[in-house]
Amino acid sequence: MTEWIISNEPVIRLGFFAGIFGLMAIWEMLAARRELTTSKGRRWLGNLSLVFLDTLIVRLFFPTAALGMALMVKDLGWGVLNVVSVPNWAAVLISVVVLDLAIYLQHVMFHALPALWRLHRVHHADLDLDVTSGSRFHPIEIVLSMFIKLGVISLLGPPLLGVLIFEVVLNALAMFNHANARIPLPLDRVLRWIIVTPDMHRVHHSVEKPEHNTNFGFNLSCWDRVLGTYTDQPAKGHEGMTIGLKSFRERSWQSLPRLLAMPFCNPTESSLTSGREESRGEMGKK
Repeated sequence: MTEWIISNEPVIRLGFFAGIFGLMAIWEMLAARRELTTSKGRRWLGNLSLVFLDTLIVRLFFPTAALGMALMVKDLGWGVLNVVSVPNWAAVLISVVVLDLAIYLQHVMFHALPALWRLHRVHHADLDLDVTSGSRFHPIEIVLSMFIKLGVISLLGPPLLGVLIFEVVLNALAMFNHANARIPLPLDRVLRWIIVTPDMHRVHHSVEKPEHNTNFGFNLSCWDRVLGTYTDQPAKGHEGMTIGLKSFRERSWQSLPRLLAMPFCNPTESSLTSGREESRGEMGKK
């Protein structure tokens, strides 16, 4: 089983990524939650170029990544789950839950510490939210996140299956909850008691700081509720809210070179009004 997981991990992850991406993209076309304000072509080119670069860097510097660390930790007998005897199914479940909590806490930290926020704002500077936004992160943030994940794995000692399930679910739900997809409100109210829905996570991408400092979860919604960072709805509603940051609103910031440079730039805050006017002008040219 171990050899099978290690050998097939790239194919499994790529297969789930492609499948979920396709489903979310179709869903967005058939039942969009919000009207887009900027050119999808420009955004998708920048976002997907960043995804490709991030994947290349991770595979180059962390060839076996989280699974390799889990295997090494198991061989060395490190980690709580390699010391405390629990059934395998329980170890898998505990692994998924604890790793998800770690991702939530990491997300809070990237908002709280100025140096980390400079990296993370690349994710928040997207002017619209859709399936490509869920994987839009600066390469340095991806590398730091990987080191944090490897540290958690070394302390936890999770089974390989638990790590694989977590990685696949994290990737799939990140695309799901960033999607510009409409879910019937009664169903959304039920789902968000368990997982983070698009309407729940969209609040996190509001330009209003009190809103974008809430709803940090990616998978399980319980962490925001239990730890006091939950906001039910944006003050202006989902159609009326503005997505992104008050700075970096010019469409030129959506290109790959400028996304890579963004953490090292200190532009003055752009007017939201001028940003909207520029967006309308761009849409009018399409």
